[in-house]
Amino acid sequence: MRQIKLPSVPGWDRKTDAKTFDFENYQGMRKLFITGIGTDVGKTVAAAILTEALEADYWKPIQSGSITDSDKLTVQSLISNTKSVFHPEVYSLTQPLSPHAAAEIDGVEIDLSKIILPISNNILIIEGAGGLMVPLNYKGDYVIDLIKALDAEAILISRHYLGSINHTLLSAEALKNRGIAVAGILFNGAENVASEKVILETTGLKMLGRIDEEATINRDTILSYKTRFSGI
Repeated sequence: MRQIKLPSVPGWDRKTDAKTFDFENYQGMRKLFITGIGTDVGKTVAAAILTEALEADYWKPIQSGSITDSDKLTVQSLISNTKSVFHPEVYSLTQPLSPHAAAEIDGVEIDLSKIILPISNNILIIEGAGGLMVPLNYKGDYVIDLIKALDAEAILISRHYLGSINHTLLSAEALKNRGIAVAGILFNGAENVASEKVILETTGLKMLGRIDEEATINRDTILSYKTRFSGI
């Protein structure tokens, strides 16, 4: 096992500076990219559950909206284990808009080449922004291109509403067409047998599980899903 002492680097928790780091494990690090069939389908709650269940690291490379109430801070507040590391965003945008528009207002341009994986020996949960075809800039880069660039497995979050079958099938087709590995679909919300049967049979994707409708989301809620998703 090849190991080396590392100095402080961006994305590295200061408390772990100069610890022994295993580069072979880093190169083979499992990267799970949490993406959704649209906005407000429950990506952040799903990311928190999987971060807790796998005691994984968490990273949201592009944050649009409140910097003081970011998704990273939300997930961090919901996690009970002490193993997970929460890596800093590459782009923290001030407006709750599509990343390309928020970046333009803030006077920056999102550059995929600058979104570098954080250093970690752990499984890495990566949370996306919106759905797969959300634009990141005016050069033709979308969230799906970021997944491809990071060579991550996608976990597709689906939530039932009128039109969600179409959105789920289109998302699964887009991932397939880009050659992106998909770990499976995670359904968020009440069960809909008819919709799920069509989705799973059409896509051939594995159902990873379900997040129930929860009246309250807190640490205990997230922890209650730990055994349900620890085998992903």
